[in-house]
Amino acid sequence: MRARNTFATAIVLSLLAAAVPAKAQVPLTEGIQIGLSTDNVSITAGFSGADLTIFGSLENPDPLVARQGRYDVIVVLEGPPKPVVVRRKDRVLGVWVNLDSETFENVPVSYSVATTRPLQDITEPNSYKQLSLGASNLYMQPADAGDSPATIEEFTAALRERKSATGLYSENVGGVQFLSQNLFRATVRLAPNVPVGTHKARAFLFKSGLFIKESSAQLEIRKSGFEQSIFRVAHNYSFFYGVFAISLAMLTGWLGRLIFRRD
Repeated sequence: MRARNTFATAIVLSLLAAAVPAKAQVPLTEGIQIGLSTDNVSITAGFSGADLTIFGSLENPDPLVARQGRYDVIVVLEGPPKPVVVRRKDRVLGVWVNLDSETFENVPVSYSVATTRPLQDITEPNSYKQLSLGASNLYMQPADAGDSPATIEEFTAALRERKSATGLYSENVGGVQFLSQNLFRATVRLAPNVPVGTHKARAFLFKSGLFIKESSAQLEIRKSGFEQSIFRVAHNYSFFYGVFAISLAMLTGWLGRLIFRRD
């Protein structure tokens, strides 16, 4: 009886010993992590734009996939969301007037993209729509959902076009470069008129066209120096700031009249 129990125990231990290496051979899931070169950017009145460097690494990358260049990374720097009103102007009796308007909620004020390759070469368009990735795939939520789809689509296209024209929405193809099999560097553009506030950096990892993982970090953009003082007063004491601005304009006009008047 004891010999039988010993034999059964030996069989169980053998099965467990065989299962351990088999489990260890299961490949780990790839991941991605990013880190900003700085967590805050201070801008002044003379700010003319800048390039922000974002470093990142792949976790548990497949060496064969990495050597074949089948990993792609898309990095996005997304500004704080705010409501936006888009107006359409037309000539009426020779005068340009606002005829129609559409309000969109929670629209990123800025949106900069850096990619390893052109977007159409990384994955299918439906994947971008599901991830709401890329300026053309951002969902612009209308405040009035009862408007006709054609009207919403027209104003959405106009909003994207306007953002791109001002440099707030940009795309840098090739802006993500692999430094090794698991390390990469991304460069995104900060427009001269980049808004202050909390911006969100997001990195998307794709493997052979399939979305794998996402990572994110935050960046604070704020004004500095005299501009920061004016900005703080204007927001914290808006009434007194308005009275001061009007009084200063009146005083400037009165002094200009005295200086340049003709006797």
